[in-house]
Amino acid sequence: MITLCGLTLSNYYNKVKLALLEKQIPFQEELVMTKSADEAVLSCSPLGKVPFLKTPQGPLCESQVIMDYLEAAFPAHPLLPADPFAAAKLRELTAFIELHLELVARELYAQAFFGGTVSESKQEWVRKTLNKNIPAFKRLARFAPYVGGDTFTQADCAAWVSLPLVAMATKAVLGEDLLAAHGVDWKSHAKLVGERPAAQKVAADRKADTDRQMAAMKAKG
Repeated sequence: MITLCGLTLSNYYNKVKLALLEKQIPFQEELVMTKSADEAVLSCSPLGKVPFLKTPQGPLCESQVIMDYLEAAFPAHPLLPADPFAAAKLRELTAFIELHLELVARELYAQAFFGGTVSESKQEWVRKTLNKNIPAFKRLARFAPYVGGDTFTQADCAAWVSLPLVAMATKAVLGEDLLAAHGVDWKSHAKLVGERPAAQKVAADRKADTDRQMAAMKAKG
């Protein structure tokens, strides 16, 4: 049995969870907090990052590595096309979403979601970088209606969990949804993917965990 380790508040955890559900792969979940210093965690994910996967052969970390393993090990219900170049183009699109959009916007998360503060210089760096990277992303994305074309793929797993965070973080901190400002209709894509049963399961579990966490915090306070 495969075990997905991490927490539902992680967009990369939910990316892998969505793929597991879409591919109809049996799995169980294990709650692991990010940046754990526990040796049992570090032996699976040396930086203590989530998600990571426990398989009968051993552990795997890094979400895209996990995605590619699942695609190779469980070929039923594919999330990539058989043609190598077409599959590579979707991996390219996924890398663009995560490295050039979400990872940049992540610099704002402390202020956008966790009550922290991001310096003016960092905010301006994020604005400048995303204003360059979003038009570049649009050259690759198709939204026809899925992010890579007419079929749901790995790239949609990445887009569904990450594009809303980019939009919300830039809106909250920079005062403008930079994706929308550049004409990226991420809301239509989020709605489309969100209607899929697997996505509804991911969203419901995330909401339930968030509600439990908020209730626990109120009980302590």
